[in-house]
Amino acid sequence: MKNLFTLILLAFALSASAQGNDKREQIKALKTAFITTELSLTSDEAAKFWPVYNAFDEKQFELKHQKMRALGKKIEGIDSMSDKEALVVINQMEDYEEELFQNRRKLVSSLKSIISPVKILKLKKAEDDFNRKLLRQYKEKGPRK
Repeated sequence: MKNLFTLILLAFALSASAQGNDKREQIKALKTAFITTELSLTSDEAAKFWPVYNAFDEKQFELKHQKMRALGKKIEGIDSMSDKEALVVINQMEDYEEELFQNRRKLVSSLKSIISPVKILKLKKAEDDFNRKLLRQYKEKGPRK
């Protein structure tokens, strides 16, 4: 749950600071290079890995930026929400979190035939390390206006 909150926070921070698709593409390129280096992918592994990972990443982006953002807007009106309305939002949040989890589970299942279990664990660590570095860089530079 803590990791999910961090990722959501990072997603909102990136969306607030990103300037169109150029910034997103730049971050994606940096992430790709970082993961490739951290996993020491062979050319054969990379050819099979990246299509699977990119499909996963796009689905995660969609869930975080579209669905969770919509929930964030609903939560802004929390003070005028009834308990019934709040329960609906909570249920939607749980559904989206479950979708994120299932998407991750599908990725891991697909990767088992492409890279070793050790590299799958390294992937998780590389993603976390990259997100921490990105968040640290964002904090140091501050929001751009």
